[in-house]
Amino acid sequence: MYVEMLSLSDFRTYEQLDVSLSNGATVFVGANGIGKTNILEAVGYLSTLSSHRVSSDGPLIRFGAERALVRTKLVRGEQRSSLELEINDSKANRARINRGSPVRARDILGVCRTVLFAPEDLSLVKGDPGIRRRFLDELMVALVPHHSATRSEYERVLKQRNALLKSARGGRFTSGHEATLEVWDQHMAQAAARLVHARFDVLRRLQPHFARAYGELTDGSKVVRADYQSSLEAAEAEVSENAAYIAAETALGSVEDTTLRYLEAFRNSRKKELERGISLIGPHRDDVQLLLGSAPAKGYASHGESWSVALSLRIGSYYLLCEDDSTPGATPILMLDDVFAELDRQRRAKLADIVATAEQVLLTAAVLEDIPEALEARRINVVPGGISE
Repeated sequence: MYVEMLSLSDFRTYEQLDVSLSNGATVFVGANGIGKTNILEAVGYLSTLSSHRVSSDGPLIRFGAERALVRTKLVRGEQRSSLELEINDSKANRARINRGSPVRARDILGVCRTVLFAPEDLSLVKGDPGIRRRFLDELMVALVPHHSATRSEYERVLKQRNALLKSARGGRFTSGHEATLEVWDQHMAQAAARLVHARFDVLRRLQPHFARAYGELTDGSKVVRADYQSSLEAAEAEVSENAAYIAAETALGSVEDTTLRYLEAFRNSRKKELERGISLIGPHRDDVQLLLGSAPAKGYASHGESWSVALSLRIGSYYLLCEDDSTPGATPILMLDDVFAELDRQRRAKLADIVATAEQVLLTAAVLEDIPEALEARRINVVPGGISE
Protein backbone atom coordinates (compact mmCIF):
# COMPACT_ATOMS: atom_id res chain seq x y z
CA MET A 1 0.00 0.00 0.00
CA TYR A 2 1.23 3.51 -0.69
CA VAL A 3 0.03 7.10 -0.85
CA GLU A 4 0.05 8.39 -4.43
CA MET A 5 -1.20 11.88 -3.67
CA LEU A 6 -1.66 13.88 -0.48
CA SER A 7 -3.54 17.15 -0.26
CA LEU A 8 -3.86 19.22 2.92
CA SER A 9 -6.14 22.22 3.37
CA ASP A 10 -5.86 24.28 6.56
CA PHE A 11 -4.11 21.40 8.31
CA ARG A 12 -1.65 22.56 10.97
CA THR A 13 0.65 25.16 9.35
CA TYR A 14 -0.45 24.44 5.79
CA GLU A 15 -3.07 26.60 4.13
CA GLN A 16 -2.71 24.34 1.10
CA LEU A 17 -0.23 21.58 0.39
CA ASP A 18 -0.28 19.15 -2.54
CA VAL A 19 2.39 16.50 -2.88
CA SER A 20 2.69 13.56 -5.28
CA LEU A 21 4.32 10.46 -3.84
CA SER A 22 5.31 7.00 -5.02
CA ASN A 23 6.30 3.67 -3.58
CA GLY A 24 9.77 3.28 -2.11
CA ALA A 25 11.37 5.70 0.35
CA THR A 26 10.74 9.44 0.49
CA VAL A 27 12.49 11.75 2.94
CA PHE A 28 11.12 15.18 3.88
CA VAL A 29 14.11 17.35 4.76
CA GLY A 30 13.95 20.67 6.56
CA ALA A 31 14.80 22.61 9.69
CA ASN A 32 13.15 21.69 12.95
CA GLY A 33 9.76 23.35 13.36
CA ILE A 34 9.27 23.84 9.61
CA GLY A 35 6.33 21.41 9.30
CA LYS A 36 7.85 18.07 8.27
CA THR A 37 6.08 16.10 10.97
CA ASN A 38 2.73 17.66 10.03
CA ILE A 39 2.80 15.73 6.75
CA LEU A 40 3.34 12.37 8.44
CA GLU A 41 0.79 13.27 11.09
CA ALA A 42 -1.88 13.86 8.43
CA VAL A 43 -1.29 10.44 6.84
CA GLY A 44 -1.31 8.79 10.25
CA TYR A 45 -4.56 10.52 11.17
CA LEU A 46 -6.30 8.87 8.21
CA SER A 47 -5.30 5.52 9.68
CA THR A 48 -6.07 5.97 13.40
CA LEU A 49 -8.33 9.07 13.54
CA SER A 50 -6.01 10.43 16.19
CA SER A 51 -2.76 12.37 16.39
CA HIS A 52 0.41 11.08 18.02
CA ARG A 53 1.13 14.63 19.22
CA VAL A 54 -2.12 16.04 20.64
CA SER A 55 -5.19 14.55 22.30
CA SER A 56 -7.81 16.75 20.61
CA ASP A 57 -8.50 17.79 17.03
CA GLY A 58 -8.42 21.55 17.59
CA PRO A 59 -4.66 22.01 17.13
CA LEU A 60 -4.81 20.16 13.78
CA ILE A 61 -6.85 22.99 12.27
CA ARG A 62 -4.84 25.96 11.02
CA PHE A 63 -5.31 28.94 13.30
CA GLY A 64 -8.23 31.06 12.08
CA ALA A 65 -9.73 28.33 9.88
CA GLU A 66 -13.03 26.55 10.56
CA ARG A 67 -11.97 23.08 9.51
CA ALA A 68 -9.12 21.06 8.05
CA LEU A 69 -9.26 18.72 5.07
CA VAL A 70 -7.00 15.76 4.39
CA ARG A 71 -7.34 14.14 0.97
CA THR A 72 -5.36 11.24 -0.35
CA LYS A 73 -5.19 8.76 -3.21
CA LEU A 74 -4.11 5.27 -2.14
CA VAL A 75 -2.74 2.42 -4.20
CA ARG A 76 -3.21 -1.12 -2.92
CA GLY A 77 -2.03 -3.68 -5.41
CA GLU A 78 -4.08 -3.08 -8.56
CA GLN A 79 -6.72 -1.09 -6.70
CA ARG A 80 -6.82 2.70 -6.36
CA SER A 81 -9.03 4.53 -3.88
CA SER A 82 -9.47 8.04 -2.55
CA LEU A 83 -10.16 9.23 0.98
CA GLU A 84 -11.28 12.62 2.17
CA LEU A 85 -11.49 13.52 5.85
CA GLU A 86 -12.97 16.72 7.23
CA ILE A 87 -11.63 17.55 10.70
CA ASN A 88 -13.77 19.79 12.90
CA ASP A 89 -13.21 21.07 16.40
CA SER A 90 -16.84 21.65 17.45
CA LYS A 91 -18.74 18.95 15.57
CA ALA A 92 -18.27 15.39 14.37
CA ASN A 93 -15.68 14.73 11.70
CA ARG A 94 -16.93 13.45 8.36
CA ALA A 95 -15.31 11.39 5.63
CA ARG A 96 -15.80 10.35 2.02
CA ILE A 97 -14.57 7.20 0.31
CA ASN A 98 -14.09 7.39 -3.46
CA ARG A 99 -16.02 10.67 -3.52
CA GLY A 100 -19.15 9.00 -2.24
CA SER A 101 -21.68 10.36 0.22
CA PRO A 102 -20.36 11.59 3.58
CA VAL A 103 -19.93 8.87 6.21
CA ARG A 104 -18.85 8.77 9.84
CA ALA A 105 -15.12 9.24 10.25
CA ARG A 106 -14.71 5.84 11.86
CA ASP A 107 -16.13 4.18 8.74
CA ILE A 108 -12.78 4.72 7.00
CA LEU A 109 -10.82 2.79 9.62
CA GLY A 110 -8.94 -0.03 7.97
CA VAL A 111 -8.79 1.58 4.53
CA CYS A 112 -5.39 3.18 5.11
CA ARG A 113 -2.97 1.23 7.29
CA THR A 114 0.09 2.99 8.67
CA VAL A 115 2.74 2.52 11.31
CA LEU A 116 4.34 5.71 12.62
CA PHE A 117 7.34 5.99 14.90
CA ALA A 118 8.13 9.41 16.34
CA PRO A 119 10.35 10.77 19.14
CA GLU A 120 7.25 10.96 21.34
CA ASP A 121 7.20 7.15 21.32
CA LEU A 122 9.96 7.10 23.90
CA SER A 123 7.08 7.62 26.34
CA LEU A 124 5.90 4.09 25.48
CA VAL A 125 8.76 2.95 27.69
CA LYS A 126 9.18 5.84 30.11
CA GLY A 127 5.67 7.29 30.29
CA ASP A 128 2.39 6.63 32.07
CA PRO A 129 0.25 3.49 31.57
CA GLY A 130 -2.29 5.43 29.52
CA ILE A 131 0.26 5.83 26.72
CA ARG A 132 0.81 2.08 26.48
CA ARG A 133 -2.95 1.42 26.64
CA ARG A 134 -3.47 3.80 23.76
CA PHE A 135 -0.76 2.08 21.72
CA LEU A 136 -2.39 -1.30 22.27
CA ASP A 137 -5.88 -0.01 21.51
CA GLU A 138 -4.82 1.67 18.27
CA LEU A 139 -3.11 -1.51 17.09
CA MET A 140 -6.24 -3.45 18.10
CA VAL A 141 -8.41 -1.19 15.93
CA ALA A 142 -5.95 -1.34 13.03
CA LEU A 143 -6.22 -5.12 13.05
CA VAL A 144 -9.97 -5.30 13.72
CA PRO A 145 -11.66 -1.95 12.90
CA HIS A 146 -14.94 -2.83 14.64
CA HIS A 147 -13.02 -2.82 17.93
CA SER A 148 -13.26 0.96 17.68
CA ALA A 149 -16.84 0.44 18.86
CA THR A 150 -15.61 -1.95 21.58
CA ARG A 151 -13.38 0.77 23.00
CA SER A 152 -15.97 3.53 22.56
CA GLU A 153 -18.64 1.48 24.33
CA TYR A 154 -16.38 0.88 27.31
CA GLU A 155 -15.49 4.58 27.53
CA ARG A 156 -19.19 5.53 27.37
CA VAL A 157 -20.16 3.10 30.14
CA LEU A 158 -17.19 4.11 32.28
CA LYS A 159 -18.19 7.77 32.02
CA GLN A 160 -21.78 7.00 33.09
CA ARG A 161 -20.68 4.78 35.97
CA ASN A 162 -18.18 7.36 37.22
CA ALA A 163 -20.88 10.04 37.15
CA LEU A 164 -23.11 7.83 39.30
CA LEU A 165 -20.32 7.04 41.76
CA LYS A 166 -19.49 10.73 42.04
CA SER A 167 -23.10 11.65 42.72
CA ALA A 168 -23.26 9.02 45.50
CA ARG A 169 -19.97 10.07 47.08
CA GLY A 170 -19.82 11.28 50.64
CA GLY A 171 -22.62 9.27 52.21
CA ARG A 172 -25.29 10.18 49.66
CA PHE A 173 -25.68 6.55 48.55
CA THR A 174 -29.37 5.59 48.47
CA SER A 175 -31.31 2.49 47.50
CA GLY A 176 -31.96 4.16 44.16
CA HIS A 177 -28.23 4.62 43.63
CA GLU A 178 -27.64 0.96 44.51
CA ALA A 179 -30.14 -0.35 41.99
CA THR A 180 -28.83 1.91 39.24
CA LEU A 181 -25.21 1.07 40.05
CA GLU A 182 -25.92 -2.65 39.77
CA VAL A 183 -27.25 -2.05 36.26
CA TRP A 184 -24.13 -0.10 35.28
CA ASP A 185 -21.95 -2.75 36.91
CA GLN A 186 -23.41 -5.28 34.51
CA HIS A 187 -22.88 -3.04 31.49
CA MET A 188 -19.34 -2.18 32.51
CA ALA A 189 -18.36 -5.77 33.31
CA GLN A 190 -19.48 -6.89 29.86
CA ALA A 191 -17.77 -4.00 28.07
CA ALA A 192 -14.59 -4.44 30.12
CA ALA A 193 -14.44 -8.17 29.41
CA ARG A 194 -14.77 -7.62 25.66
CA LEU A 195 -12.08 -4.93 25.67
CA VAL A 196 -9.57 -6.82 27.81
CA HIS A 197 -9.99 -9.95 25.69
CA ALA A 198 -9.37 -7.93 22.54
CA ARG A 199 -6.27 -6.33 24.06
CA PHE A 200 -5.01 -9.67 25.29
CA ASP A 201 -5.34 -11.18 21.82
CA VAL A 202 -3.44 -8.30 20.19
CA LEU A 203 -0.62 -8.49 22.73
CA ARG A 204 -0.35 -12.25 22.26
CA ARG A 205 -0.05 -11.79 18.50
CA LEU A 206 2.39 -8.91 18.83
CA GLN A 207 4.75 -10.70 21.21
CA PRO A 208 6.90 -12.68 18.70
CA HIS A 209 7.13 -9.73 16.30
CA PHE A 210 8.19 -7.39 19.12
CA ALA A 211 10.95 -9.83 20.10
CA ARG A 212 12.00 -10.27 16.47
CA ALA A 213 12.27 -6.53 15.86
CA TYR A 214 14.37 -5.96 18.99
CA GLY A 215 16.69 -8.79 17.99
CA GLU A 216 17.12 -7.27 14.53
CA LEU A 217 17.84 -3.78 15.87
CA THR A 218 20.37 -4.86 18.51
CA ASP A 219 23.13 -7.40 19.04
CA GLY A 220 20.55 -9.86 20.36
CA SER A 221 22.14 -10.20 23.79
CA LYS A 222 18.86 -9.35 25.54
CA VAL A 223 15.28 -10.32 24.87
CA VAL A 224 12.15 -8.24 25.29
CA ARG A 225 8.67 -9.19 26.42
CA ALA A 226 5.39 -7.38 27.06
CA ASP A 227 3.11 -8.50 29.90
CA TYR A 228 -0.46 -7.34 30.41
CA GLN A 229 -1.01 -6.06 33.95
CA SER A 230 -4.66 -6.10 34.92
CA SER A 231 -6.33 -4.06 37.64
CA LEU A 232 -8.80 -6.94 37.88
CA GLU A 233 -6.01 -9.31 38.90
CA ALA A 234 -4.72 -6.80 41.44
CA ALA A 235 -8.19 -6.43 42.96
CA GLU A 236 -8.63 -10.19 43.12
CA ALA A 237 -5.25 -10.59 44.79
CA GLU A 238 -6.46 -8.41 47.69
CA VAL A 239 -9.19 -10.88 48.57
CA SER A 240 -7.69 -14.18 47.44
CA GLU A 241 -4.21 -15.66 47.30
CA ASN A 242 -5.28 -17.73 44.31
CA ALA A 243 -6.22 -14.94 41.96
CA ALA A 244 -5.98 -15.79 38.26
CA TYR A 245 -3.30 -13.57 36.75
CA ILE A 246 -4.07 -12.00 33.39
CA ALA A 247 -0.66 -11.97 31.72
CA ALA A 248 0.49 -12.24 28.15
CA GLU A 249 1.75 -15.79 28.54
CA THR A 250 -1.45 -17.18 30.06
CA ALA A 251 -4.87 -17.83 28.57
CA LEU A 252 -8.03 -16.04 29.56
CA GLY A 253 -11.24 -17.91 30.08
CA SER A 254 -14.33 -16.96 28.12
CA VAL A 255 -15.68 -13.43 27.90
CA GLU A 256 -18.56 -14.61 30.09
CA ASP A 257 -16.15 -15.86 32.77
CA THR A 258 -14.24 -12.58 32.74
CA THR A 259 -17.52 -10.67 33.01
CA LEU A 260 -18.37 -12.59 36.18
CA ARG A 261 -14.92 -11.87 37.59
CA TYR A 262 -15.42 -8.15 37.01
CA LEU A 263 -18.84 -8.22 38.68
CA GLU A 264 -17.39 -9.92 41.73
CA ALA A 265 -14.52 -7.42 41.86
CA PHE A 266 -16.97 -4.49 41.61
CA ARG A 267 -18.92 -5.87 44.57
CA ASN A 268 -15.76 -6.29 46.64
CA SER A 269 -14.57 -2.76 45.87
CA ARG A 270 -17.95 -1.04 46.30
CA LYS A 271 -17.00 0.76 49.52
CA LYS A 272 -13.72 2.12 48.16
CA GLU A 273 -15.29 3.27 44.92
CA LEU A 274 -18.08 5.10 46.73
CA GLU A 275 -15.55 6.79 49.00
CA ARG A 276 -13.47 8.02 46.07
CA GLY A 277 -16.29 8.53 43.56
CA ILE A 278 -14.52 6.78 40.67
CA SER A 279 -14.22 3.33 39.11
CA LEU A 280 -11.10 1.67 40.50
CA ILE A 281 -11.14 -1.51 38.43
CA GLY A 282 -11.26 -1.97 34.67
CA PRO A 283 -9.22 -1.74 31.47
CA HIS A 284 -8.84 2.02 32.01
CA ARG A 285 -6.48 1.24 34.91
CA ASP A 286 -4.49 -1.57 33.25
CA ASP A 287 -0.92 -1.41 32.01
CA VAL A 288 1.51 -3.19 29.72
CA GLN A 289 4.84 -3.92 31.39
CA LEU A 290 7.77 -3.94 29.00
CA LEU A 291 10.59 -6.23 30.12
CA LEU A 292 14.18 -6.10 28.91
CA GLY A 293 15.74 -9.34 30.01
CA SER A 294 14.27 -9.96 33.45
CA ALA A 295 14.02 -6.28 34.44
CA PRO A 296 11.32 -3.70 33.64
CA ALA A 297 12.48 -1.46 30.80
CA LYS A 298 11.00 1.53 32.62
CA GLY A 299 13.57 2.66 35.14
CA TYR A 300 16.23 0.09 34.19
CA ALA A 301 16.87 0.46 30.46
CA SER A 302 19.46 2.94 29.24
CA HIS A 303 18.41 5.76 26.92
CA GLY A 304 19.63 3.82 23.88
CA GLU A 305 17.91 0.65 25.04
CA SER A 306 14.67 2.56 25.66
CA TRP A 307 14.78 3.91 22.11
CA SER A 308 15.30 0.39 20.77
CA VAL A 309 12.42 -1.03 22.85
CA ALA A 310 10.03 1.71 21.71
CA LEU A 311 11.10 1.39 18.08
CA SER A 312 10.72 -2.40 18.31
CA LEU A 313 7.11 -2.00 19.40
CA ARG A 314 6.38 -0.04 16.22
CA ILE A 315 8.40 -2.29 13.91
CA GLY A 316 6.77 -5.29 15.58
CA SER A 317 3.37 -3.72 14.88
CA TYR A 318 4.40 -3.33 11.24
CA TYR A 319 5.35 -7.01 11.05
CA LEU A 320 2.06 -8.02 12.67
CA LEU A 321 0.01 -5.96 10.22
CA CYS A 322 1.94 -7.48 7.33
CA GLU A 323 1.21 -10.95 8.69
CA ASP A 324 -2.46 -10.10 9.20
CA ASP A 325 -2.95 -9.30 5.51
CA SER A 326 -0.39 -10.87 3.19
CA THR A 327 -2.18 -10.06 -0.07
CA PRO A 328 0.01 -8.21 -2.60
CA GLY A 329 0.10 -4.48 -2.01
CA ALA A 330 -1.48 -4.66 1.45
CA THR A 331 1.58 -3.87 3.56
CA PRO A 332 1.09 -0.78 5.73
CA ILE A 333 2.79 2.54 5.07
CA LEU A 334 5.81 2.88 7.35
CA MET A 335 6.62 6.37 8.67
CA LEU A 336 9.67 7.36 10.69
CA ASP A 337 9.79 10.87 12.13
CA ASP A 338 13.35 12.08 12.71
CA VAL A 339 14.39 8.66 14.01
CA PHE A 340 17.83 8.09 12.50
CA ALA A 341 19.31 11.13 14.27
CA GLU A 342 18.77 9.39 17.61
CA LEU A 343 20.49 6.13 16.64
CA ASP A 344 24.14 5.13 16.49
CA ARG A 345 25.67 4.03 13.20
CA GLN A 346 25.09 0.33 13.83
CA ARG A 347 21.40 0.75 14.68
CA ARG A 348 20.94 3.11 11.72
CA ALA A 349 22.21 0.43 9.38
CA LYS A 350 20.04 -2.25 10.94
CA LEU A 351 16.93 -0.05 10.75
CA ALA A 352 17.68 0.86 7.14
CA ASP A 353 17.76 -2.85 6.26
CA ILE A 354 14.37 -3.35 7.90
CA VAL A 355 12.55 -0.39 6.34
CA ALA A 356 13.96 -1.08 2.88
CA THR A 357 11.54 -4.01 2.63
CA ALA A 358 8.45 -1.78 3.05
CA GLU A 359 6.42 -0.81 -0.01
CA GLN A 360 6.37 2.83 1.05
CA VAL A 361 8.48 4.56 3.69
CA LEU A 362 7.98 8.22 4.59
CA LEU A 363 10.80 9.76 6.60
CA THR A 364 11.70 13.13 8.05
CA ALA A 365 15.16 14.47 8.80
CA ALA A 366 16.65 17.82 9.72
CA VAL A 367 19.67 17.04 7.54
CA LEU A 368 19.94 14.49 4.76
CA GLU A 369 23.13 13.08 6.26
CA ASP A 370 21.04 11.49 9.04
CA ILE A 371 19.62 9.03 6.49
CA PRO A 372 21.92 6.06 5.79
CA GLU A 373 23.33 6.09 2.26
CA ALA A 374 22.22 2.49 1.80
CA LEU A 375 18.60 3.62 2.00
CA GLU A 376 17.88 5.13 -1.38
CA ALA A 377 15.23 7.81 -0.92
CA ARG A 378 13.62 10.55 -2.93
CA ARG A 379 14.24 13.94 -1.32
CA ILE A 380 11.56 16.59 -0.80
CA ASN A 381 12.60 19.87 0.82
CA VAL A 382 10.12 21.33 3.29
CA VAL A 383 10.02 25.14 3.37
CA PRO A 384 7.75 27.52 5.30
CA GLY A 385 4.21 26.80 4.18
CA GLY A 386 5.07 24.27 1.51
CA ILE A 387 7.62 22.05 -0.24
CA SER A 388 10.20 22.22 -3.01
CA GLU A 389 12.27 19.60 -4.85
